[in-house]
Amino acid sequence: MCGIAGIVGLDRRPASDRCLQAMIAQLRHRGPDASATFVDRHLGLAHARLSIVDLECGQQPMHHGPLTISFNGEIYNYIELRETLVRKGHDFRTRSDTEVILHAYQEYGEGCVEHMNGQWALAIWDRHQQTLFLSRDRLGIRPLYYTQVPGRLLFASEIKALFVDPQVSRELDPRGLGQLFTFWTTLAPRTVFRQVLELPPGHNLMVHAGQVSAPSRYWQLDYREPAEPASANQLAEELRWLLEDATRLRLRADVPVGAYLSGGLDSSITAALALKISARQLQTFSVTFSESEFDERDYQKQVARFLQVRHHSLDCSGAAIADVFPEVIRHAETPVLRTAIAPLYLLSQQVHELGFKVVLTGEGADEILGGYDLFKEAKVRRFAARRPTSRMPAMLFRLLYPYLPALQSQSVAMRRAFFQVSPEALADPLFSHLPRWEMTGQLRRLFATDFLPPEQQRDLYDEVRQSLPAAFARWSPFCQAQYLETTILMPGYLLSSQGDRMAMAHSVESRYPLLDHRLAEFAACLPARLKMKGLREKHLLKRATADLVPAAITERTKQPYRAPDAKSFYRQGWQQSRAEYIEPLLARDRLRSDGVFNPNAVALLRKKIHAGKATGVRDNMAFVGLLSTQLLIDQMVRNFSPIESEVLPSSSGRSPPLSMGQPANESPTAIR
Repeated sequence: MCGIAGIVGLDRRPASDRCLQAMIAQLRHRGPDASATFVDRHLGLAHARLSIVDLECGQQPMHHGPLTISFNGEIYNYIELRETLVRKGHDFRTRSDTEVILHAYQEYGEGCVEHMNGQWALAIWDRHQQTLFLSRDRLGIRPLYYTQVPGRLLFASEIKALFVDPQVSRELDPRGLGQLFTFWTTLAPRTVFRQVLELPPGHNLMVHAGQVSAPSRYWQLDYREPAEPASANQLAEELRWLLEDATRLRLRADVPVGAYLSGGLDSSITAALALKISARQLQTFSVTFSESEFDERDYQKQVARFLQVRHHSLDCSGAAIADVFPEVIRHAETPVLRTAIAPLYLLSQQVHELGFKVVLTGEGADEILGGYDLFKEAKVRRFAARRPTSRMPAMLFRLLYPYLPALQSQSVAMRRAFFQVSPEALADPLFSHLPRWEMTGQLRRLFATDFLPPEQQRDLYDEVRQSLPAAFARWSPFCQAQYLETTILMPGYLLSSQGDRMAMAHSVESRYPLLDHRLAEFAACLPARLKMKGLREKHLLKRATADLVPAAITERTKQPYRAPDAKSFYRQGWQQSRAEYIEPLLARDRLRSDGVFNPNAVALLRKKIHAGKATGVRDNMAFVGLLSTQLLIDQMVRNFSPIESEVLPSSSGRSPPLSMGQPANESPTAIR
């Protein structure tokens, strides 16, 4: 796992090695083991390496004939793909997956990504064709951002690397923030910065002869159920094989591999499979909290004892969340509406300090195999629409969220009001998600009127509707909900802010067996009733893995991962801020100067917090969104300063880290 960056002169002016060095210096946390730059006239690539596979010979940028690559990620089937390429006449000089990509590109061109099983953001320069090829993995596990300024295109693993160029504007995008304060994330390719774009998951981008193509999609899930599906037993066997093979591939590394263990089903299955497949002793890692509302330590201990693994836990306090939150936002590069990413930042720090570079996680099962309460909620709402006088939906709604005390105290009338579904709402393709998004969208009331005027907020949903694939209308309602969750929240928040950014902040690579694209494609075609049987989530997954984990874990009530929110930033009594940075950022004059939030609306929210009355989900999200946005403005807009490149280690003096048929007129350089 690594950080990548690059420049291509669209006007054919020479690429600046000094700029490349400054860009990659911003990404040293992603790749602290080595770094280098490569310049070929108007093209420049930079790389910061986290050594995991082929520790001796996997340095980048790597060359093969006219091709040069800078690559962030892992290609898990590189051994099998290499064997295929050898049979086609290719010769290899390393054991790295990076070299396999170069040969695959030489053989298949842009179609090389269709042969790859993995997670990646990559850039390949073809000197002969004068073409730059950018690609991002199918499900959006690894990030890739780009921007165009007069005369050149810049790209990088993180936005901060783009900002070292003074021509790249750091101005916030009001519409991007409007999306985030609705969907929890922006909708790719939009980001919260006006001039910066994100390459969407499953897309490629080409630059040729000074022209930047529009991103082209090479992969998309299709939730078409087979006319005659196999039996449940056969499907469970196939699912089990896919789970084992996906885990086997993700254990490939020349360094130890650990696993996160939350105490839930998905991470427990992942750890159990890793233990079954690997010859090494498995070490696991988890977060605990003093508040029982968030804590899962008893389940974590139960799984650790059952699997007989060496387990490490990190107790995370509200004070610890407040202390690291500025650093968390600096790495996330976006506002967030929950503090749950902060404990994972601290956990990856512990993983790094214990000498691990790679961890497996259970992320993805809820999206692809039907685990979220949101899916249950949509089923109950559809039931209520068919039976408007029934009291059952209101009772079921209370059972869906036992971990939300405020909801448990609501009256039956309030809960029943939630299920008043109009025929128009039932026909909306966004039906499953509209209640969640409308609740989150109320946070936009904090915005200053002239930052994102109300008339510009009305069509936020239309962007989602217009992006839906043509086949969407033919999918079952359950699969429609899965698609929305898998393509919006998962890549934009769970795999980015909460995933890649928090792990890579401490040079830790997270791997996701349950997001193997073969498994995702298999699950997409499962009958919906096997993913959620009645209101029993992940039914087929539980059936396929019943022998791997304790029955108590399989049958426990699902508890989403959460952390203390607004309370983390205040001492007991809610009157005094825990951290010195809070008051200056939220001062009336500062809010007015920054121009995003209405100082009067913020004052009302803070008055409610100081009175101890901000206990609901919406108020908590409002405060965290407000504070994280102000932190982002402070760090990335007001006070951004590039890191000096000299602090990075050099790969190998001023010669290329690895040369395979490198032309003499190229001029690679390494950062000193």
